[in-house]
Amino acid sequence: MNSSNMKKFLIKISFYIVGVIAVLLFLGTYADGNTDDNYRHFTGPKPSNMILGDSRGSQALVPDVLDKKFKGRKFDNFSLNLTESPYGKVYLEAVKKKLDPNTKDGIFILTVDPWNVSIGKDIKSEKDYSENTSALADVHFYDMEPNYEYLLKHYSRSWFNIFREREAVVRSNTYLHKNGWMEVTVDVHPDTLKIREASKIKQYENFVKTQKLSRYRLDAFEDIIKYLKNRGTVYIVRIPGFKGIMDIENLYSPDFSKTIEAIARKNNVKFFDFSSQYDRYIYTDGNHMYKESGKIFTEQIADSILLNKKKMLK
Repeated sequence: MNSSNMKKFLIKISFYIVGVIAVLLFLGTYADGNTDDNYRHFTGPKPSNMILGDSRGSQALVPDVLDKKFKGRKFDNFSLNLTESPYGKVYLEAVKKKLDPNTKDGIFILTVDPWNVSIGKDIKSEKDYSENTSALADVHFYDMEPNYEYLLKHYSRSWFNIFREREAVVRSNTYLHKNGWMEVTVDVHPDTLKIREASKIKQYENFVKTQKLSRYRLDAFEDIIKYLKNRGTVYIVRIPGFKGIMDIENLYSPDFSKTIEAIARKNNVKFFDFSSQYDRYIYTDGNHMYKESGKIFTEQIADSILLNKKKMLK
């Protein structure tokens, strides 16, 4: 190939590359709450009031309810799931990136259960922790929209699906709101619930065999409390599952609430333990609260915080 033909070839290739980039940039603008279960956690603006935890927290705590209860505040639910956001160094560093750096009087609700402070019995070192492959571990920008960094690193499907499955067409049954609330819409008829509950019980019975409470994760939980206490007020919340799940948790860690209460007292923060009130709510699978129960539960948390604030002022 002579120099003239090479030049033509390079020009054609460059046009092709520019075209591909332009298409990707266009498709990325349609990324939304349908794209996947995490994308919107990496879009802005940076919050001053946050909810942390795993998928139990992501579905049970509704920021819109808190916004109405605490006038002038906007809450963000930065809870992901057991695999990606257990308490640890990765989560702490992600919180630092997510939080508005100017925050001085925030409200932070940390949801905790035995599972997000546990590790697998087969884990030998920190490098094997599940969250190391999470977007929390390698995404740098948390307030970009569209967030092309996240999409390039963690959206493995064809980007044409972003456009085809956008919320303007139809909202997904697992829809991530801009404020981080994961809204799950499923049939909660007793017959279908029993099937999902049975499946979840098997999963958690297996956790009892394969997991153990982790000193590393409990210490990391405290580290997050200490970091956020310098930027506002921290509240710890234990969210219940249905009776079958709570029985398993109590078998796995009978003194779990006492352990968390001790951490709360040590750090001078309030712990709201709802684990004994499991029968007041409806669950989608025995582990996660149904969205309407979540709204009621969130109101109860808000009322507990407001009551605590009044007592502190006396």
